[in-house]
Amino acid sequence: MKKLGMVILILWSVGVHSQINGVTEKGTGIVHLERHQFKLDLFSPGLSYELGLFKNQSVSTALGLGMATYEPGYVIGLALNNRYRYYHNFNRRVNKNKNVSGNSGNYIAAAQAIFFSQARLTTNITGPDDFNLGFYGMVYGIQRTYPKGFNFNAELGAGYYRGDGEPSGYGPLVGFTFGWVPTKRTSRKPVFD
Repeated sequence: MKKLGMVILILWSVGVHSQINGVTEKGTGIVHLERHQFKLDLFSPGLSYELGLFKNQSVSTALGLGMATYEPGYVIGLALNNRYRYYHNFNRRVNKNKNVSGNSGNYIAAAQAIFFSQARLTTNITGPDDFNLGFYGMVYGIQRTYPKGFNFNAELGAGYYRGDGEPSGYGPLVGFTFGWVPTKRTSRKPVFD
């Protein structure tokens, strides 16, 4: 838990340092994330919301179906996923005239997921029926939003699974969502101040 706190603090410090020193993505202006982005997830039914904080950092939360697999077994059910994202390739995408609207970029993120016992569909973990499961770790992800609003997000990571009344352990996190962004997006061309 202390390590996750340190990672979040470091990512936050990088963002604040960049803002204070006027570091820009291109020219004299900065590329902005979408301030608010709401997404309907179709592949794993659910809802997502992403809030742009700084020029390349955001927080996101998603509620939908998910699967956890770690040392003691697996769980499939309703999951709440939270991310603190740092998009690292906006400058390169802008230089290659690629789309950055809809938060289209690659990122690293501090990740948290909670799998609720009340909404669990199936599991092979033996023990109490009412255990919750939490994931804490890091992921690397790719997100793309297309002009008509279609969006996909893929991430891969690893971390610590903490069982509530169950054995804890380490395991991977693999995520893929395909959905639609109904909110208005900024222009496909990068926006500069």
